[in-house]
Amino acid sequence: MKTIGRTIRDFVLWSYERGTIQYDIMVTLILLFVFISPRVINFKDKPTERIPQPTGVIVMPDSAGGFIYQIDGSAVTATSDTAVQAELHKIIEPIAGEISISRYEAVRDSSGRVTKYRVWVRR
Repeated sequence: MKTIGRTIRDFVLWSYERGTIQYDIMVTLILLFVFISPRVINFKDKPTERIPQPTGVIVMPDSAGGFIYQIDGSAVTATSDTAVQAELHKIIEPIAGEISISRYEAVRDSSGRVTKYRVWVRR
């Protein structure tokens, strides 16, 4: 019984030298745990669900050292000026981080429909 207790104690305290059969057994047990436990044990870990941006956003450099964000016109449904700016901010902020919109302009086609927005932002 003493030898079994001493063997278990030596395994727990990791007192065997490299190259011994006991060391190889400990490493094998650790590797088995690492590779087999995720299949047997449900750790309930899943990656967070990322909802991709449904609109195409194009980023272009500005001559003043900033950036111009070009957003598809169908992504913005608001009609009032403040609501349009709020929607543009909501679209750009996940991409660029904390920003403030300095100005924006709506680009219209020949029929007067908004095709895209150009937005100048500051950080």
